[in-house]
Amino acid sequence: MTNQRSALLLVMLILISFPAWTQNPYFPKTLGMQQRSEVVDAWLEERVETILPEVMRRAGVDMWLVIAREYNEDPVIKTLLPATWQSARRTTMLIAYDPGEGKPLETFGVSRYDTGNTFKTIWNKEEQPDQWKALADIIAAKDPAKIGINKSETFALADGLSSTHYDRLMEVLPEKYRTRVVSAEKVAVGWLETRSPSEMLVYPNIVRMAHQIIAEGLSEKVIQPGVTTTNDVVWWYRDRIRELGFTTWFHPSVEIQRADTKTFDHLQAFSENPDEQVILPGDLLHVDFGISYLRLNTDTQQHAYVLQPGESAAPAYLKAALKTANRVQDILTSSFKAGLSGNDILKAALAQCKDEGLKASIYTHPLGFHGHAAGPTIGLWDQQDGVPGAGDYPLYAHTAYSIELNAAVAISEWNKEIRIMLEEDAFFDGDTVRYIDGRQTELFTIPRSLAAVE
Repeated sequence: MTNQRSALLLVMLILISFPAWTQNPYFPKTLGMQQRSEVVDAWLEERVETILPEVMRRAGVDMWLVIAREYNEDPVIKTLLPATWQSARRTTMLIAYDPGEGKPLETFGVSRYDTGNTFKTIWNKEEQPDQWKALADIIAAKDPAKIGINKSETFALADGLSSTHYDRLMEVLPEKYRTRVVSAEKVAVGWLETRSPSEMLVYPNIVRMAHQIIAEGLSEKVIQPGVTTTNDVVWWYRDRIRELGFTTWFHPSVEIQRADTKTFDHLQAFSENPDEQVILPGDLLHVDFGISYLRLNTDTQQHAYVLQPGESAAPAYLKAALKTANRVQDILTSSFKAGLSGNDILKAALAQCKDEGLKASIYTHPLGFHGHAAGPTIGLWDQQDGVPGAGDYPLYAHTAYSIELNAAVAISEWNKEIRIMLEEDAFFDGDTVRYIDGRQTELFTIPRSLAAVE
């Protein structure tokens, strides 16, 4: 499909989706399955034409093999399959070969079926019944200098070649080609982390949809203080995601901080939260939420305050706490520099937070085809001194991130320290970071203020 056709499809997507938000912000219009398929396939062709040659040449790999079999898929292969494929079929072999001299990539399959328009099979089983021998013959005919395979100690998403398939490949390859087999880690990560211009035209719409669902859930439409529990809200989110035609890549969570004796615990916050607390006036609510749509993912954390009788806004001390966390966001995103490692960025941001007297934890991760995606890890909640391996990977342009962090703030009115935990999706263009659909700078209130009511 031509880039012009791709652009037309994207325009159609934007025109179809946008009016629904102007009519009713809580009911975003989504594409039908056929339209989604057309967009995904157009994006795939565009990415193979533009992104894949760049990352292969940057990594110095002139042949990339992606091999998987049904129900044991390499994580990368699902991003290379056409939209109508839900998984690999039989043993699926996809090959990208760079002939050099400025020529376009050659992409093809050595499989029983054509894998869309991009990876049409060149294997004739009737002429060569042995699929693996056919692959070896094709490799010998192309004579690549480096044969990249998806093996990686650092990145799970770049480690998708099974041990069985690795053994079989090495069995069939002539000796001269075995020595040319290298890790395609940098190709796989580069492919997964790089966002195309067409994707970035639409990503703001996807994040907007996620923001709108969060806002709806953190409202009196869903929450009746004194009755509704955190678990009620969690399952409302799951149902709403399905109702609107999305899926999610993780189970949402809803937590409460309030004026009690309970102290913050990172492990509990990330894995062991109580799932049944009644929401009460005076509570500070936190939600962690994401959707998957058009093969792209969101990951967002925001807060709401439940008004007490006589209140029309959140208390000033909670508003100030949110501003403190916003400042940590600013410090982190201003530390993004192309070529720096995730650990370098983490160290610089935490040092500036300390200089400003801010108590911060940073655990930011790449975002895109996966929620916790491939690319530089910028801290983990329990590794604030840096993350060996994934944190050593450098920052590249045209990549997306979940700016995830928290700021600890002492609240004298509650006689305790709370955490403002924020997560917003952002894009790094090589020079600056911009939030894909903005960020939360004001607390939601439950109920919302009505313009005609005082």
